[in-house]
Amino acid sequence: MNVKYRYFLVALFLLNSAISQNKDAVLLNVAGEEIKTSEFLRVYNKNLDLVKDESQKDVDGYLKLFTEYQLKLKEARRLKLNEDAKYQREFLRYKKQLTKNYLSENKVTDALVKEAYERSNLDINASHILVRLDENANDTINAYNEVLELRSRVLKEGYDVVKEDVHNGSSIFLEDLGYFSAFKMVYDFETAAYNTPKGKMSMPFRTQFGYHVVKINDRRESRGTVTAAHIMIALSQNDSLLDAEERIKSLYKKLQQGESFESLAKQFSDDKSSAKNGGKLSPFKSGQLSSTVFEDEAFALNENGETSQPFKTEYGWHIVKRIDYQPMQSFEELKPSLEAKVKRDTRSKLINAAMVKELEKRYQISYNPKAKAYFESILSKEFFARSWKLPEDLEKEKNVFTINNRAFTYIEFGRHLMSAQRIYANKPASFANVIAKEYKRFFEKSILQYREDNLELENEDFANIIKEYRDGLLLFDLMEKEVWNKASTDTIGLKKYYETNKSKYVWGDRVNVTIASSGDNGNAKRILKMMKKGKSEELIKSELNQEKKQNVIFTKGLFNVNDSKLPVNFEVKKGLSKIYQHNEAFHVINIIDILPAGLKTLDEAKGNVINDYQAEIESNWMNELKARFKVVINESALKAIKKKINKQ
Repeated sequence: MNVKYRYFLVALFLLNSAISQNKDAVLLNVAGEEIKTSEFLRVYNKNLDLVKDESQKDVDGYLKLFTEYQLKLKEARRLKLNEDAKYQREFLRYKKQLTKNYLSENKVTDALVKEAYERSNLDINASHILVRLDENANDTINAYNEVLELRSRVLKEGYDVVKEDVHNGSSIFLEDLGYFSAFKMVYDFETAAYNTPKGKMSMPFRTQFGYHVVKINDRRESRGTVTAAHIMIALSQNDSLLDAEERIKSLYKKLQQGESFESLAKQFSDDKSSAKNGGKLSPFKSGQLSSTVFEDEAFALNENGETSQPFKTEYGWHIVKRIDYQPMQSFEELKPSLEAKVKRDTRSKLINAAMVKELEKRYQISYNPKAKAYFESILSKEFFARSWKLPEDLEKEKNVFTINNRAFTYIEFGRHLMSAQRIYANKPASFANVIAKEYKRFFEKSILQYREDNLELENEDFANIIKEYRDGLLLFDLMEKEVWNKASTDTIGLKKYYETNKSKYVWGDRVNVTIASSGDNGNAKRILKMMKKGKSEELIKSELNQEKKQNVIFTKGLFNVNDSKLPVNFEVKKGLSKIYQHNEAFHVINIIDILPAGLKTLDEAKGNVINDYQAEIESNWMNELKARFKVVINESALKAIKKKINKQ
């Protein structure tokens, strides 16, 4: 198991836990810090269904993980990583960002509609990292820490390297999302993307799908949306005799002969991501693709179903087919539909006024009935000239109002009025109206700020996530310092580990082949006969292909035996094969060589070797922590826990 994944799995089980205030038995004493049975039981029971490893459902096994996690926290604080300025800045930034998700904002529908339209006109090209998490999950530290660690790896190693190493299409996704705009993603994801500058990566954020990091590759204006399919022949080929321009022209002849665009794309296109779907690409807008040549060719097609002639980009030779097109519309045309979408979207909930009303009911609020009259009496016409000042004899500590036990004083409201002068500059109004309006603004701002300041005390979910952020960042810094960086930089130790364990790192079976493909079974039979007679590729092409007929195409290369270009029932055996029907065409395959599974070099297996070496480093490090910090287990409390769990 990847050691980083295992580490974050432990974090998932053990965080999201406030220390119980009940006077129950102490289960653990970790270097002087007491951890009670109620805390352990709550975390154990909460996460029991999430545990896939049966050994970890055992109380003793779970207690081991729990204890090791506490030891790591102790070590991080011993090293004073929590006092590091960078750590504190990062945590405060996370907290501020997270707080916004729990507080309503005062945005009217028109502003939200306008924002949505502006975003619709700006396409963002992004990639993202996603660690999947059930939207109802409360204990999320594992997913959070894992995506944070992957972000760090991407910054150091590059997106494509990390994608190749960890993307599994089920629990961890590293995907190039192409271009998107408003309403194409969930609002939290959309907002994070639009708030992240071009060329930057966001910090982790959560949606109902899990924890994400979004990487912004480009921002460009849109001119509509086209859906297209393409066939691509890459400029760089393993087969040195294959000419990309000649191949694409041969495929174009086949299209003119009436053969299926989708079938040809599946068999011959070098764009693996789209070939399996008949060459179909995700819908894209103007400027969404890295190739402006490809974009211009796609947008130049006038009718659905129309195909381009072969053209060249920096990636290869293409034929593009238009499937659908939707032009951009004006704001007035889109406004009704945008309003409907906003009302269905979570944006509609971000209204401060509604939040203020709710908080007024929730909190104990007392008002000073004399405050408004007093401030009316000290205003003067200088207020509208931005030259008004608070009187020197202002009773600064007197209360304007209190929210629960928090007093908001005359000096605070006075400073608010001083700042508000700019709003009323050269706009005289009655002092009563000014005070009434600014008192309301000050109250709303104060009650929302009070809510924000006390959110961790009032909202258990928020408090738990804040703890996850706080401890998760701390342990990330610790693991990076003590394990991950050491494994990456210790070249001698890494090489020694590889030499000792090289039998673990092997290639799968591969074949070196020449594939002759035809859209007609009769021609495939002719090809097989000619290949059996030893006729050359050039001779077969010269006999079967005509000026307006492309009856055979040859493909050469080294392929994994399960490659999509090879038939599912492909028999791995040297020499000529039978005729296979695959991707709506007929193929004769000549297996030149079979490369059986074999050892990878250190460079070829480096990612996996580093992960395994990290596991060894962490194991040795944990032994050091156990020697450094004394751990005392209350055996009677542990026995009681086991008894209670057995009765559940």
